[in-house]
Amino acid sequence: MTRKNIIIIGAAGRDFHNFNTHYRGKEEYNVVAFTAAQIPDIDGRKYPAELAGELYPEGIPIYAEEELATLIEELDVDECVFSYSDLHYEQVMGISAIVNAAGASFTLLGPKHTMIKSTKPVISVCAIRTGTGKSQTSRKIIETLLEHDLKVVAVRHPMPYGDLAAQKVQRFATVEDLKKHECTIEEMEEYEPHVERGNIIYAGVDYEAILREAEVDPDGCDVILWDGGNNDLSFYEPDLAITVLDPHRPGHELQYYPGEVCLRTTDVSIINKIDSADQASIDIVENNIKQAKPDSTIIKAESTITVDNPELVKGKRVLVVEDGPTLTHGEMKIGAGIVAAERLGAKEVVDPTPYTVGSLTETFEKYPHIDTVLPAMGYGEQQLKDLEETINNADCDAVIIGTPMDLTRIISINKPTTRVHYELDEVGDTNLEGVLDQFIKDFELNKTKAK
Repeated sequence: MTRKNIIIIGAAGRDFHNFNTHYRGKEEYNVVAFTAAQIPDIDGRKYPAELAGELYPEGIPIYAEEELATLIEELDVDECVFSYSDLHYEQVMGISAIVNAAGASFTLLGPKHTMIKSTKPVISVCAIRTGTGKSQTSRKIIETLLEHDLKVVAVRHPMPYGDLAAQKVQRFATVEDLKKHECTIEEMEEYEPHVERGNIIYAGVDYEAILREAEVDPDGCDVILWDGGNNDLSFYEPDLAITVLDPHRPGHELQYYPGEVCLRTTDVSIINKIDSADQASIDIVENNIKQAKPDSTIIKAESTITVDNPELVKGKRVLVVEDGPTLTHGEMKIGAGIVAAERLGAKEVVDPTPYTVGSLTETFEKYPHIDTVLPAMGYGEQQLKDLEETINNADCDAVIIGTPMDLTRIISINKPTTRVHYELDEVGDTNLEGVLDQFIKDFELNKTKAK
């Protein structure tokens, strides 16, 4: 048999899942490489043999995406499989042009070949872009189901930036587990809000193995909640699909891959942040929902903000630190921290660019749209040090932490800080409680629980 040589184009997440579900163990395919983008310092590693299977005793090398054209020629590649998320269609097809020009075919795998079926009912929370409010939506869903005395286990989209073999299956039940698994800021931003509420959350690399462990979690499991990343599709076949949309980026729901797929396959469309968006933008998003998925239930919601110490903001010069990926490849210029600064009457939002060092300086050069907000980049130890030094260099009265996790737990900040929290609050009669009541009835979860 002549094996087809494959490169999987990824960013340390969907790429590994596509390999595990569609290519691993199949002799007709020979995955010769992964390429990596979006996330710094993940190329130069290997997808380990322990995860790759017996056909790959040496593992599979991971290269920078910039080497793609050269790799196609040198490795005699037949097909490249695009496997990461939150890219404009022009960017996706630009990569396709590079692949085709080098002689290989360009492939996008669909749900039929990559989604895993659970033995438990599954609710998926996905989005049309990163930074729309998936996490707060997931928390609201969990809290609502807990009120029905149901056990919910969350499974988070992968962010495996460390030892991949050790990260095959990760279970987080306490803040201490974040340290045990050597989580980056990006991971802690997603896991910490769950464990602070006493919720169990799983993540890792092998999502078939993760699902099977989650289904039999020692604390119990009635429902699996898929907490998505970027605007990627769910790894699990959903019984209730929810997609969150952002009126701060109207039109993006029909312009970014694979966010539009999330919209076209959703049961419920949530237009979030209507309290800080203009009506014209909200109308654009709502009309696009009706065009792309007219039978989906539309819920409108506010992203309600609270601030721990508002006196540190009013009339003060503040440095605002926001979620990293939302600002970088998510292309947002503001987040919850900026909204809090404006609403509480900050005297000035301090420009961080004169104070950046190392990787933070490079981040602003790569993403010039970020402007006057500091992204909480922390994919590795050096980036954490750069973030700490940049914040401490800044000439300001206080620091607004707009990230979902407490930065002061992992870095030392030499000035007063205040955290911003944000929750999903639906507006109008159509809400998640009604949707979830019907979900519980459809799957007879109360009856199952009674038994």
